[in-house]
Amino acid sequence: MTITLHSIPGSSGYLDIYPQRKVSVFKNPYILGFTAVASIGGLLFGFDTGVISGALLYIKDDFEVVRQSHFLQETIVSMAVAGAIVGAAAGGWINDAYGRKKATIIADVIFALGAIVMAAAPDPYVLILGRVLVGLGVGIASVTAPVYIAESSPSEIRGALVSTNVLMITGGQFLSYLINLAFTQVPGTWRWMLGVSGVPAVVQFCLMLFLPESPRWLFIKNRNNEAVAVLAKIYDLDRLEDEIALLTNQSEQDRHKRDDIRFWDVFKSKEIRLAFLAGAGLQAFQQFTGINTVMYYSPTIVQMAGFRSNELALLLSLIVAGMNAAGTILGIYLIDHAGRKKLTLYSLGGVIVSLIILSLSFIYQSSANDLYGWLAVLGLVLYIAFFSPGMGTVPWTVNSEIYPEEYRAICGGMSATVNWVSNLIVAQSFLSVAEAAGTGPTFLILAGIAVLAFLFVVVFLPETKGLTFDEVELLWKERAWGKNPDTQCLLERGNQS
Repeated sequence: MTITLHSIPGSSGYLDIYPQRKVSVFKNPYILGFTAVASIGGLLFGFDTGVISGALLYIKDDFEVVRQSHFLQETIVSMAVAGAIVGAAAGGWINDAYGRKKATIIADVIFALGAIVMAAAPDPYVLILGRVLVGLGVGIASVTAPVYIAESSPSEIRGALVSTNVLMITGGQFLSYLINLAFTQVPGTWRWMLGVSGVPAVVQFCLMLFLPESPRWLFIKNRNNEAVAVLAKIYDLDRLEDEIALLTNQSEQDRHKRDDIRFWDVFKSKEIRLAFLAGAGLQAFQQFTGINTVMYYSPTIVQMAGFRSNELALLLSLIVAGMNAAGTILGIYLIDHAGRKKLTLYSLGGVIVSLIILSLSFIYQSSANDLYGWLAVLGLVLYIAFFSPGMGTVPWTVNSEIYPEEYRAICGGMSATVNWVSNLIVAQSFLSVAEAAGTGPTFLILAGIAVLAFLFVVVFLPETKGLTFDEVELLWKERAWGKNPDTQCLLERGNQS
C-alpha cells in the first residue's frame, strides 16, 4: 500500500490526514513496552501521593508530637513536594545533559533510597528527610516520563500514550490504598506502607536498563544510527523513511538553537512565552483546584465528615482512588478523540459542581445526621470522576507536546516545577485553612479557583490533538504574530477533527 504524505507549506511537519499512517498500539508490543516501563515513574508519583494519606493516620498514633501539630502533619506530607520542586527544576537539565533514560534511572535510585530512610525513621524528623528524598525522585520522574513517551510516540496516538503515564499515577494511588489496607493490622503499619513504595522504583530501574534512549534526544546528540534503530521498532519501512528525514532535518536546526538556550530565553520569545503560560497555567490550576487536597487528605476528609474509624476511612478513600483510575482510562480514550481543550472544559465544569457539593456537605454537617457525611463522600467521588479524565490527564500531555524541541526539556521542567510549587502550597496549607475558615468554605474557595481555571482554558489553550511537534509550533507562531495560510490550515484541521 502506498502511503501519501502531504506537507504543510513552510513546515517540515506532515499532516496525518490519511488513516493508512495510523499506528496501532496493540499491534506493536514495543510501543506498549516502552510506554509501560516509562510510566512506572507515574506509578511512583501516584503511590507516594496515596500512601502518605493512609500512613499519616498511623504516624500520628506513634508520634504524639505529630498528633498534636497540624503543622508537623502538613510538613510530613508536603516535604516530598518540596523535594519534588527541586527534582523537577533539576530534571530539565538532567534530561538535556544525560538523556531521558539516565534521568529515569537516577530518579529510581533516589526514590528507593528515600523509601528505605522513611521505613527506618526513628523520629518524625528523619521521616521528613526520607520524604524529601522520595520527592526528589518523583520530581525528576514527573519531568522525564511524559517527555520520554512523547518523543518516542507517533503523533496520532501521542496523547493517549502520554496519558498512560497519568493512568499509572492514578493506578499508583489506588495501589497505595490497597497496600495501606493490607498493613493496617501488621506491626509497624506505616513503616511497611512507606517502605514498600521503593519496590516500583527497583522494578523500573531494572527494566530501564533494557530500553533505548529517546530517538529525538539521540538525533540531537548526533547518535543517528542508534536513533534509527529505535525508530525502526516503531514504524514500518515506508513511514520510517519519512520520520528519519523529518527528525534529521529538525534535529539539525535544533542543535544550533540549543547551544544558546538559557532559562531566561523562555521569556524572550513571544510564542514560547504564550506556550509556557498555557502549560504552566494548566499545571498550577491542576493543583489549586484541589486534586492533591483530595488525594493527600482523603482519609482525613472522610474522618472530618464523621467516619472516625481508620479502616473505614481508608476503605472509602479506596473507592475514591478507584474512581480516579477509572476516570483516567476514560481520559486516555477521549484525549485523542474529543481533544485536549473540550475535555478540559467538561472536566472543570464537573469539578466546580462537585466542590460546591463538598462545601455544602460540610457547611450543613450535623453530628446527629449522617446524611451530610455520605454527601461529602459522594462529592469526593464525583470530584474524582470529573477531574481525572480531563484535568488529571491534559496538563501533563499538553506540556509534553507544546514546546519546540530545543525548549521541551527546560520548559517541561519549569512547568513541572510550577505544578510542584502549587502542590506544596496546597498540601502545606489545607488543614490549617480548613481549621481557620472551616472545611466547607475551604472547598468553596477551591470551586472559585476552578471557575478561574475554566476561563483560563477558554482563553489560552489551543487544540493540539493529532498535530506533529512542528505543527504545534506553527500554532503558537500564529497566536503570537497573527494568522497566515500555513497556520490557518492547522486551525481548520483542529476544528474539523
